[in-house]
Amino acid sequence: LEANIDNIDYAAAAEREKLVRHDVMSHVYAYGLVCPKAAGIIHLGATSCYVGDNTDVIIMRDALKVVKRKLVKVIDQLAKFADKYKAMPCLAYTHLQPAQLTTVGKRATLWCNELLMDLDFRLANLKLLGSKGTTGTQASFMELFHGDTDKVKELEKMIAEEMGFDAVVPVSGQTYSRKMDYQVCSVLAGIAQSAMKFSNDIRILQSFKEIEEPFEKNQIGSSAMAYKRNPMRDERITSLARYVICDVLNPAFTAGTQWFERTLDDSANKRISVAEAFLGVDAILNIMLNVTDPDNGLVVYDKIIRRRVMAELPFMATENIMMDAVEKGGNRQELHERIR
Repeated sequence: LEANIDNIDYAAAAEREKLVRHDVMSHVYAYGLVCPKAAGIIHLGATSCYVGDNTDVIIMRDALKVVKRKLVKVIDQLAKFADKYKAMPCLAYTHLQPAQLTTVGKRATLWCNELLMDLDFRLANLKLLGSKGTTGTQASFMELFHGDTDKVKELEKMIAEEMGFDAVVPVSGQTYSRKMDYQVCSVLAGIAQSAMKFSNDIRILQSFKEIEEPFEKNQIGSSAMAYKRNPMRDERITSLARYVICDVLNPAFTAGTQWFERTLDDSANKRISVAEAFLGVDAILNIMLNVTDPDNGLVVYDKIIRRRVMAELPFMATENIMMDAVEKGGNRQELHERIR
């Protein structure tokens, strides 16, 4: 068995699946062809979900590590940007109307902080399904080990350690709870939300001509208007983020419609939705790494920022005037009305 782990006859498995209409049993059959001495015991006591679900948890764990690595890099690059521009005053907005002053760097901390909130992946809480059997009772393994409970527990421990986990789920039906898929996709949707906030802010700032995403020398912004510099990278972040955020509904509905110990309407859906959520976030983070690159990323137009600050400064000074007037005995409400 160990000698033939990578000796997979995909053609034989595909041909068998046409006959039996069962993917796991087709691979059990193909494995038996190259390991004839073991053919009679392959998959004994196990279920399709022992194969599929444990594999899915391993893949999600490894994929989350990739996402985490890229997310940490984006946070690092944004932190450098925030530090570089922490003292450059700019207009801050509420209701997308000029409100008070902030700094270019302070605004970047808003983007950074939300990504930090997404960084808590709960990777330690991602547990292997283990060997739970057809209905989660481990009855088949109790039969195999002649009622020896310690052996059944030891088997699960060995499986978890072999796959790099320190624990298995404490209770399950045939599958791990599909809430696990929902929780993982929620983490990905959270990253997508933070990325969308960042990209939308940059798109607005680019329309103000204050900050611009990278724009290469030969890049064309518009096929019709030669002067345009469209923020196509951040638009792509927004577009992909919208997809990932909506995608989280799939595992939510799947988790809510699992009947008793399991049903199979989860399978086709989760194979698409979970994978595409990861692919979407991976693409989003790749673009963010490009846009926030310290050397060739965001471009800050300090003179435009200053000009727009100065245009609004007389209005912003009125709050300070009101504070000083109250200190001299004025009524805040009357002063507010007078200034308005």
